Amino acid sequence: MIGNYPRFDMNRKPNRQWHILRPITWLVSLPKARSHRAKIDKSGLPVGLKPPYFLLCNHNSFMDFMILTRAIFPRRANYVVAIDGYIGMEGLLRAVGGICIRKFTRSVSLVKNMLHARNNGDIVALFPEARYSLCGTSAVLPASLGKMVRLMSVPVVTYIAHGHHVNSPFWHVGNRKVRPIESELKLLFTQEETQTLPIDEINARLEEAFRYDDFAWQKERGVRIANEDRAEGLHKVLYQCPACRVEYRMSSSKNTLRCEACGKVWEMDELGQLAAQTGETEFCHIPDWYEWERVNVRAEVREGRYAFEAEVRIESLPNAKGFIVFPEPGRLLHNGEGFTLSGVCQGEAFVQHWPVAALYSCHIEYDYKKRGDCVDLNTIDDTLYLFPQCEAFSVTKIALATEELYNMEMEKA
Repeated sequence: MIGNYPRFDMNRKPNRQWHILRPITWLVSLPKARSHRAKIDKSGLPVGLKPPYFLLCNHNSFMDFMILTRAIFPRRANYVVAIDGYIGMEGLLRAVGGICIRKFTRSVSLVKNMLHARNNGDIVALFPEARYSLCGTSAVLPASLGKMVRLMSVPVVTYIAHGHHVNSPFWHVGNRKVRPIESELKLLFTQEETQTLPIDEINARLEEAFRYDDFAWQKERGVRIANEDRAEGLHKVLYQCPACRVEYRMSSSKNTLRCEACGKVWEMDELGQLAAQTGETEFCHIPDWYEWERVNVRAEVREGRYAFEAEVRIESLPNAKGFIVFPEPGRLLHNGEGFTLSGVCQGEAFVQHWPVAALYSCHIEYDYKKRGDCVDLNTIDDTLYLFPQCEAFSVTKIALATEELYNMEMEKA
């Protein structure tokens, strides 16, 4: 543990959602679903399916929770929620059945609490991607998810939403008033299949079920977004120029994306497609640009060239009362050995290390609460938001490198 602070009680059993609060959750969620003319396809569910079941959902924006509440209406659920969601409202979230997690950690208490909620006979809802999608496509799923499916030993239902990212992209949160939005509820595994199918096959079917692309959906449905600022913030994801290959010099304004190094400009149209104002359009589809960046990071990782080191401002979240800002900056190193954070807390020096094999991915934020881009690293007892104090960096690249380092490590193993 870093510092002598009260810790969030992860072992406290989750409540069943209080009946008195259920109408409140409906009052918040149902108007949101109506305003976006949400279309929820339940044809993939068997007639008469009742809780308990394990509900696995993709994650693109805060709206996911509201539309999901509409999708399972009038049933109640225990939602797995990251600790930053509890800030200042721990009592309320516990009352509505929240199950707390520190992202990308292996937590025995989380497993026990999910099993407890299952034993209560309710839906247990998990967002296994563990973060908002960076560009409206599926994120990596943990290899342990198949084991959790087996352990839960109840039917598994998937909820895949479309339109939530293009309505409120992670890189420019807001409400673009996309309508209609769509989602599907499907039974992926029966209770018997969770016990008889090999874990590898369970994981393969989960990965297939979680294939989605919000920008492709937008184009196919002809959903137009006329907002003049529809490209603002996109440079947070698309941090490398495909024309000159320079990193960290991309900028965005209104409906354009620009490389400040070579001057090339791309325009984002109302269907979410990119077009270069001059010369070749290297990538018209935003996720293709993002995956090209991944390929470049993969090459750096495998050639042993990847490394990131910077002074960081440290903000700790040991409990739900709020962030504790460390008065002295720390130092973050990320390379082939993993993450290493060093600093001083309450007058004592500390070093915290996360080996490559411990993190299959990591959580990042863009301009978190107007305080800057950051990397969020967790232990069982600590959540540490780390804000690099330098100009030339991208937390998107750090996240990509985390995944590629882990993949290489697993290949060795």
